[in-house]
Amino acid sequence: MAAGKKLALIGAPLDLGAGRRGVDMGPSALRVANLNARLAALGYDVDDLGNVRADQQESSRPGPPNARYLRHIAATCKELAAKVERAAAQGKFPIVLGGDHSVAVGAVSGVAAHYRKKRRAIGLIWMDAHTDMNTPETSPSGNVHGMPLACLCGAGPRPLTHLYGYAPKVNPANVVLVGIRDVDLTERPIVKQSGVTVFTMRDVDERGMRAVMQEAIHIASLGT
Repeated sequence: MAAGKKLALIGAPLDLGAGRRGVDMGPSALRVANLNARLAALGYDVDDLGNVRADQQESSRPGPPNARYLRHIAATCKELAAKVERAAAQGKFPIVLGGDHSVAVGAVSGVAAHYRKKRRAIGLIWMDAHTDMNTPETSPSGNVHGMPLACLCGAGPRPLTHLYGYAPKVNPANVVLVGIRDVDLTERPIVKQSGVTVFTMRDVDERGMRAVMQEAIHIASLGT
């Protein structure tokens, strides 16, 4: 994104997508650690847009066991996507502070919507130990934090796949996963059939991070 040195910080204190509590404290912890001032010291113009709303487990109903807290997660992702899109439209580079990984649906959807209005596609480099391409039908836990990349590629629960009314948000041919070391057995067929490119930790160890990232950037950028 050609946003110069303007940054927009957006907190997404969500932990409903994960099996363990605590990641909702991420945005606060990063701010307490003086993230804003550290970025400003590097020469960036930082605009902290605060947090999007995220419900707590104590006040939320889990809903379907194969996609727990789906309604609440979708609401947070919808608000996050809108906030990310607005920041991008203002020429600011959005930095989302999570939060469990289900917030990626909102973050990437907002960027995709911004470029869709310009009739442009986006690429995505997903750096993670896991592929996050489960669906409600394959997830062994029902935790949505294991589904965000599938949702962005158009597979998964409709409240997440169809934010802004369309899917996919990114062409799987422009999706590159880097650092993968653990894939659920039921998830593997989805990954293989999706068309995404996967670089495992073995690839990184054998080829080196520089070579892997150069190829990842090339693949993600094709046609975007």
